[in-house]
Amino acid sequence: MKAKHYLVLSALFLTLFTACKKDKETLEAPAVQMTVEGTVLNIKVNETIAFSALNVNGKAYQQEWKLDGEIQGNGSDYEFSPIQSGIYTIEYQAKNSGGEFVWSYTVNVGLPNIPVTPGSSAYVKKVFEYLPGPGQFINRASGTLTAAKSLEGKSGLVSLGAWGGYIVLGFDHTVINESGKDDLVIFGNPLADFAEPGIVWVMKDVNGNGLPDDTWYEIKGSEYDLSGYVRDYEVTYTRPAAGGGPVARRDNKGNSGTVNMGTKVQGYPSWVSANEYTLKGSLLPSTNIKPGNRITSIPFAFGYADNLSDGDKIDIANAVDATGKPVALAGIDFIKIQTGVQANMGILGEFSTELLGIIDLGMIK
Repeated sequence: MKAKHYLVLSALFLTLFTACKKDKETLEAPAVQMTVEGTVLNIKVNETIAFSALNVNGKAYQQEWKLDGEIQGNGSDYEFSPIQSGIYTIEYQAKNSGGEFVWSYTVNVGLPNIPVTPGSSAYVKKVFEYLPGPGQFINRASGTLTAAKSLEGKSGLVSLGAWGGYIVLGFDHTVINESGKDDLVIFGNPLADFAEPGIVWVMKDVNGNGLPDDTWYEIKGSEYDLSGYVRDYEVTYTRPAAGGGPVARRDNKGNSGTVNMGTKVQGYPSWVSANEYTLKGSLLPSTNIKPGNRITSIPFAFGYADNLSDGDKIDIANAVDATGKPVALAGIDFIKIQTGVQANMGILGEFSTELLGIIDLGMIK
């Protein structure tokens, strides 16, 4: 009888021991090995980095990947391909009833710089967009898409027409913002007492796709925020009913007028199919214009295109954002020039910025 009780107790003990052992096994926390070691990583925009979490002890667990706090997946693998620069946090978690395993990465995504090569040009290399304001030279030799392309890789001549007219160009390399130095020189055709200043905008190819579709930053010139300077200015131009002659304009401040260029000149851009189009940007003061028997337009101190007769040197360090706050750009890939003053110059026609060439000073030794 005692032997039977002993056997029963032994069996019960064995059952409990086995159950406890199995329970202990199910409570064992995840053991994971990350294929990408380290916690701080440095990559470039559009570069792909593949992460994997390897199950070391064979235990079952739930997994989760997060990017800046947002869940991205629940598997053992995750690929990260950033399209914008910045600092990102990638977190991995494996957990079960026995515990959890956590790993965190800080990923520094840098801006892609296009290096200078033996074949690189000091000049802007490509025209991405050309939309001039109406003007006496538009649709003629210096006011066409062909004229805009004359600046590609060399000097040429293009007119930007009345206020807001612009051209967007790109370099075949990144123009580096050198500390304490001017980085660009822009050539126009001003005279000592007749300048037609244009505003300069710059852009870094933040998403690395080779297109000027990121953020434009205005170069803060000498007239920035002075009396007569207007940010977020807009002008709408209307096609003349007769096709030629003065072009009506109205701005977003309630003002209206015309761009005068003679009755027979067809100065509304022929490739603009709409009967109206609107240009946006910043307006410069017209205080430099002195009327009289001989109209003059005195150059501004610095920071504009078609302003100084020996070329206008531009420092990328003077770039500001939409609120006027300085922006630290290591370099730029694109540049936009825009006619900055809205004025009729009497018999001389409209005030229009002209360009002859744009050069990276870093390539001129």
